[in-house]
Amino acid sequence: MSYGLTFPRWRAAAGADWAAYTRHAFVAGLADGSLPRAAFLHYLVQDYLFLRHFARAWALAVTKAETMAEMRFCAATVQALIHEEMPLHLGLCAEAGLPEAVLEAAEERPETLAYTRYVLDAGHAGDLADLLAALAPCVLGYGEIGARLHAQGGATPYADWIATYGGAAYQALCAEVGALIDAAVALRLGPLPEDNPRWPRLSQRFATATRLEAGFWDMGLRP
Repeated sequence: MSYGLTFPRWRAAAGADWAAYTRHAFVAGLADGSLPRAAFLHYLVQDYLFLRHFARAWALAVTKAETMAEMRFCAATVQALIHEEMPLHLGLCAEAGLPEAVLEAAEERPETLAYTRYVLDAGHAGDLADLLAALAPCVLGYGEIGARLHAQGGATPYADWIATYGGAAYQALCAEVGALIDAAVALRLGPLPEDNPRWPRLSQRFATATRLEAGFWDMGLRP
């Protein structure tokens, strides 16, 4: 999956960090069903806490937008996160025996704190390109993982999770986010962004967020 022009360049620049994230042992356990249920439930709780900050980050993106197209997309993403994805997450957790009260009372693990605050700091300290570079590993990494695991098929108790991120709706979202990133980077760095002095910093933001994603999986394996 390419998801535009900028993403594959950032992914290539991240090198081994990208493989450590997208082919993590947690991901392998989702694919073959060997992931312990306790680890998955622990991940679901922390992922709910992550999503709250993720929505805040996209709300911050609205304030960083320079065009109405950027503003509309980011505002729509906040709306979708709060009113669609998070209720679906709550439903999945409820089916697993985790009511909303448990999620709300949960304490953020250090890995969750580190990742979410890094993304928000990238947005506060920089512009929309900085923020999107920090957001991209989550949005597009899950798309890449979901597409690969969905194509592999096979029986696993985590088939619903795989279907969510490997399905047509999420893959279409990834394509739209990839296009948003391309347009935002071109607007701020010009038609040849890799020649712009800002390019290394954006690539580094992407790589740092990628390492924090791998750390989030590490945390998931330690319920």
